[in-house]
Amino acid sequence: MVNYLLRRVLEAIPVLLIIVTFVFILVNVAGDPVASMLGDEGTPEQVAATRRALGLDRPIFVQYGEYLWNVAQGDFGDSYRYGQPALVLVLQRLPVTLTLAISGIVLAIIFAIPTGVVAAVRRGGVLDNSLLGLSVLAKAMPNFWLGIMLILVFAVGLGVLPVSGSGSIAHLVLPAIALATGIGAEIMMLVRSSVIEELGNDYVRTARGKGIKESRVLSAHALRNAFVPVASIVLLQFAGLIGGAIIVETVFAWPGLGMLLIQAVSNKDLPVVQAGVFVIALMIIVVNLCGDLIFRLSDRRIQL
Repeated sequence: MVNYLLRRVLEAIPVLLIIVTFVFILVNVAGDPVASMLGDEGTPEQVAATRRALGLDRPIFVQYGEYLWNVAQGDFGDSYRYGQPALVLVLQRLPVTLTLAISGIVLAIIFAIPTGVVAAVRRGGVLDNSLLGLSVLAKAMPNFWLGIMLILVFAVGLGVLPVSGSGSIAHLVLPAIALATGIGAEIMMLVRSSVIEELGNDYVRTARGKGIKESRVLSAHALRNAFVPVASIVLLQFAGLIGGAIIVETVFAWPGLGMLLIQAVSNKDLPVVQAGVFVIALMIIVVNLCGDLIFRLSDRRIQL
């Protein structure tokens, strides 16, 4: 297990290198940040002085080499807009995004596990087909469109929840629902298929042959084994929520990392964009690694 963990960590290094390189290329071809900062009123002298102060007047390969060296030290430079270290700004917004992502995955699990088990037990019935249809519909709806519909119904129409912003649990409800719906549908279908597979195994038929109650067979045998792959997939879905929260944060003006990145892209605030993408990529890699470790530790077949 130690060798596996070490190998996975070493594999993550070139992945991060590719990501930071890709981001560096994108932000440098997106336009001149100096022009965005100074606007049309900036004189050529001001533009040249600003480019020199930001180090943007040097050859691109020199900028890239210094960029990699600074990234290795956790230094992405200061934000062009805020004048603060970019990584500090990103880490300040990260807990707000994690709050939204955790709320979304909790809501998804609360919905997905019971409905997935019920659909598996009632396989082929009206309830099963209805739940599958709702899951397909939920998965097909883009979360930004769902967010707008939730705002129109519950905030504008009924007036029971705030339209946007943060500050209370009420502000968290609508964005968490919008974020959780599609993920919950995926987890529900996975739970259903996993439970159906376990219910068809020999050990379940043996337990039934011994006269054990169906509820006992389901809870003590089938569900325990069925949730092994589900647990790892939930972690992978959580990693996706961290990135997917960017769109939902924009719809609901949720002041998290997503909103910060959108503003940074609009203002061509390159250090913030680079720091934000790096942190998100690192978190996704760590969460994926944790999911793989849980899968290996909980399933003997994977270890072998």
